Amino acid sequence: MELDLKKLPTHVAIIMDGNGRWAKSRGLPRVYGHKKGAEVARNIIDKTCELGIPYLTLFAFSKENWQRPEHEIQVLFMLLEDYLNKELPEMQKKGIRFRGVGDIEEFPERLVKKIKEVEEKTKNNKNMTLCLALNYGGKQDILRAVRLIAEKVKSGELSPENISEEVFKKYLHTPDIPDPDLLIRTSGELRISNFYLFQLAYTELYFTPVFWPDFNEEEYIKALISYQQRERRFGKVND
Repeated sequence: MELDLKKLPTHVAIIMDGNGRWAKSRGLPRVYGHKKGAEVARNIIDKTCELGIPYLTLFAFSKENWQRPEHEIQVLFMLLEDYLNKELPEMQKKGIRFRGVGDIEEFPERLVKKIKEVEEKTKNNKNMTLCLALNYGGKQDILRAVRLIAEKVKSGELSPENISEEVFKKYLHTPDIPDPDLLIRTSGELRISNFYLFQLAYTELYFTPVFWPDFNEEEYIKALISYQQRERRFGKVND
């Protein structure tokens, strides 16, 4: 079956899993998996832009990732900064808007500065929005929104009866991003791991045993074709 370019999702989200296991299976340190995974991310971003899919979110660093070895965390930070430095000209050329999603202020100051710089320089790009979920957790995102709303209620700026789903969304990390249509998770794990918990309510899920460093264009197309075979009812019944 071929990909139907008229039925592509508006927003694809990907949990890029399996870098460490990919490296270990080859007798390599885990950091080599992350380096290879960064190359794959570039390819998938390019393919998403080429296909004309408007939004792509990559789950790059979770709240739980702070529990990893310090050296591995520093490598992830280095790879992120390197990506932003090298790819900014390409983002401008291809019209890609960059968004960091999460509690980014907890990152090292130099990295925070770079993230904000790339966000600012690409903010008017229109062809695609690339979101990197950085220091992100779905539960924390919801709790943060609740606290912000509670402050508005306490100050009298917002009435409890006016707190709708649409109002709630405005206080999440993704107020300007549509909910994902398709979530892809690599490496064979069958869970969403505290990612976009509110936003994934009606997202189609696709799990593949392929480790992220082996997730090539062909595997991406398979996931998109699988999505196109789904019947999305959003709780309704289609006769």
